[in-house]
Amino acid sequence: MSDALDVCLRLVKAETTLVRRFDNRLGALFGVSLADFLTLLHLGRAEGGRMRRVDLAEALGMTASGVTRGLAPLERIGLVVREADARDARVAYAALTDTGRERLGELLKAAEQVAAESFAAPQWAPQEVDSLGALLTRLGGTGLPRDHSRAQETL
Repeated sequence: MSDALDVCLRLVKAETTLVRRFDNRLGALFGVSLADFLTLLHLGRAEGGRMRRVDLAEALGMTASGVTRGLAPLERIGLVVREADARDARVAYAALTDTGRERLGELLKAAEQVAAESFAAPQWAPQEVDSLGALLTRLGGTGLPRDHSRAQETL
């Protein structure tokens, strides 16, 4: 097996492990998944706490129909609402509700704990975490800016 393939398979396994950690914690505490959290986080960072569904799909790396399926349970539990565009009936927005903003604040705290536990000392030095972040960015991974203020402002 090539070194590149081995590294790719290790990344896939690491991603699966991280998703499971986030899903377990967020599911146990709030009944939502990591995918739900990412959806809420993108909405929380968006201007006015809302995004066109097609833009949300692009931001999440999903199809429009995948976003629609993912938003349905968040709408049912009152975290997100569907809004129509007043000027174009073909355009639909997903928007955080007041409850969604509150929940996002709670989810951010829990997600920060999972992340801190995942990269805790002594297994991880801060510079190693920074280096890993830089390497993942080179590979195409994107994350949040260090300042989460945009999401915090809407909360």
